Parts: sequence; C-alpha cells; structure tokens
Amino acid sequence: MDIFERIKNNRGPLGQHAKESHGYFTFPKLEGPISNRMQFRGKDVLVWSINNYLGLANHPEVRKADADAAAEWGMAYPMGARMMSGQTKYHEQLESQIAEFMQKDDAFLLNYGYQGCMSAIEALVDRHDVIVYDSESHACMVDGVRLHQGKRFVFQHNDMESFVKQLDRAKNLTEQTGGGILVVTEGVFGMAGDQGKLAEIVAFKQEYGFRLFVDDAHGFGTIGENGRGAGDAQGVQDEIDVYFGTFAKSMATVGAFVAGDEHVIDYLRYNMRSQTFAKSLPMPIVIGAMKRLEMITTQSQFKDNLWKIANALQGGLKEAGFNIGETNSAVTPVFLSGGLGEATNLTLDLRENHGIFCSIVVYPVVPKDTIMLRLIPTAVHTLEDVEYTIETFKKVQTKLKAGEYVSEGIASWT
Repeated sequence: MDIFERIKNNRGPLGQHAKESHGYFTFPKLEGPISNRMQFRGKDVLVWSINNYLGLANHPEVRKADADAAAEWGMAYPMGARMMSGQTKYHEQLESQIAEFMQKDDAFLLNYGYQGCMSAIEALVDRHDVIVYDSESHACMVDGVRLHQGKRFVFQHNDMESFVKQLDRAKNLTEQTGGGILVVTEGVFGMAGDQGKLAEIVAFKQEYGFRLFVDDAHGFGTIGENGRGAGDAQGVQDEIDVYFGTFAKSMATVGAFVAGDEHVIDYLRYNMRSQTFAKSLPMPIVIGAMKRLEMITTQSQFKDNLWKIANALQGGLKEAGFNIGETNSAVTPVFLSGGLGEATNLTLDLRENHGIFCSIVVYPVVPKDTIMLRLIPTAVHTLEDVEYTIETFKKVQTKLKAGEYVSEGIASWT
C-alpha cells in the first residue's frame, strides 16, 4: 500500500478527530500576555493550562533581560553546534550555575527538552544494557527507550512490586550480556501530578547496581528547597545519577539540561547526537535563563505564591468532593466520568459560558469513559480565581451527572 494512502485512511487515535476539533479542542490559540487571564477566540478567559508555574513569563525583570540580550546579541549568535563553533563563556557559566544549584558536579545545556531527554537516554546505554522504566513515563522518555538497541522492561506506574520484578529480569539478563541497568522515571509525572517514588527506588540501588535517570521537568523550580526538585524533596538528590530538567516550565523559556557526575556529563557532552549535530542555544535564551535561575534561587516568593494557589485549589476541590487523584505536586488533575462527546460539551460550556480555559484529556491518554481536566496553578493566579473555578466546576459536574452533556460526537463549536 502507498504510504500516503495509509495515512489518509488512518489518522491516528487523536488525528481522526482533527476535522471536528482543530482550532478549539486541539491546537487552540491563546492570545495576549501570558498570565492567569488571556484571550481565546476574542473572549477573556481564566487560564489553567500554561506551565508558567512561577509566573516568570512576563515578569518585568525577565522581559528586560530577554530584550537586552536580544538587542546586544541577536538570535543568530553563536552560529553552529557547541562542539564546532557554538561555544561561549556564557553557555559554560550557565552550566556551572545549574550544576551548583542542583548540587551536582557538572551540567550540560540542551537545546530542547523533548529532544534532549530522548537523546540523553539513548546515549547512556549500549546494546548490552537493559532499561527499566515506569509505564507512565513521558513520551520523550519512551522515545529514548525505543532508540535503545538492547532490552527494556516496563514496570507498572509507581508499583514497587512490579519494579522489583522487572529489576530481577534485568539483572538476570545483564549477568549474561555483561551490561548494566538504567532505571528511568520521573520526578513529577506531568499528567496526574504524582511524584515518582524516588526514595523507594534508590533503596534497591545497592542490591541491583543500577543507575538512575530522572526526568524532573515539572519538579524543577516547584518542589524541594528553592525548587531543587523531587530528589531534593524526597531527600535522595545524591542518589540521582542523571538529573534532567527543562526550561520550558518553571523557567518559562526554551532549553533544558542534564546534571550529574563530571565524567558522565562530559561523556554526554561528546556523545549526544541531538546536541553534536544541532545549533547551539542562541545567546538571548542563555542570558535569559541565567536571569531566571538567579530569580528562582534568590526570591522564594515565586514558589511560595505558587503553593498558596496550588494548596487552595487542591484543598478546595477535594473539599467539594472532586477526585484529584494522588497528586503531590502543583499539577492538579480533576477526574470525571464520561465519553468524548460529554468531555467536549463540558469543555465548550466552561470556555464559552464560564470563561474558564483548562486542558481536556481523554482516551487514549486516560482510560475510556474518563474525562480529565488538567489544571496548572501558577504564582500569578489569585485566590478569587480558585474560588470561582471551584464553584464553576460544581455547576458543570451537576450538569454532567444529569446527562446534559451527552452527545454522540464531538461538540460543535463553529
């Protein structure tokens, strides 16, 4: 069969709904300055779907640092990959600052989070090694695992019995191949908000001799001392062998990093294909990231404000009887029962009649007949935002249970 003919006939689990959902439920356009309130289709909406955890996206100091660096350097400098012609003292300075903050020997800047995480995992292992990873690992981690030419075993999400079972399989296999074991998990799982059981995982390191890779995209900046992440929050920062963090969330910019022992990071610096063959981060990104890191490490009010809102939101939702799962991070899921038609009608009601914009998550990301509304509290939200949202959710849940959102297909929004 012709490849394009197959694509035409099978658009994928989400793509099959593109015609009805594009521009509203998928690929929506939020406009205006990034904040708790923005514009959607010409209307002001209360936004709970942007990972601007610390509210730095439009902070005056951040905007000035970005603008000044862009004026001085432009977006082109430095040209080329780091290894060839894209190295600067500022890239090295930012890496040194990140390593110090993360309490690691060294750090390496990465152009993008997804690309960098995937490439780091692939670079750390060879065909003799075995990867053991959590079933709810982010897509970038799963793709990194898929690039691995050796064996990989998946354990049920945060299930220690399943984890040990897969460790046993991995250990038996590596005794034959002479390879090692890399355990891959998240510090904070970005969809449901629960932390990876890092303290329980590292308890098995001595027995099984594995190394631990942690993607802490949602933990960096939001939990732990000064936002040092999930490892710090759980008291096992030293046991994380390779810590991955992204700038795309708490830092509200582009880029990422890996941090760890000097010889490991130096190995990645010379062996990550995604960085060796890609242009260096532009100077305004680097200078802007340095400013953001300085503010995170020296001004606790951003993290304090985030948690004032997150605690009020999560506590209020639970008090109102909503199921928010097992989140122990700022990520706030709200689980409801219903199909795709109900999910889209409910979302349409929230946006058009109540002015609330939050992300809608349906199958295959969550089980069938489950609707997950994913809320991201930030430091720029207010307690009034929280109160209004909870009261609105009560109203839409009543309508959902009464069957007012039932429909055979995706809600019409045109």
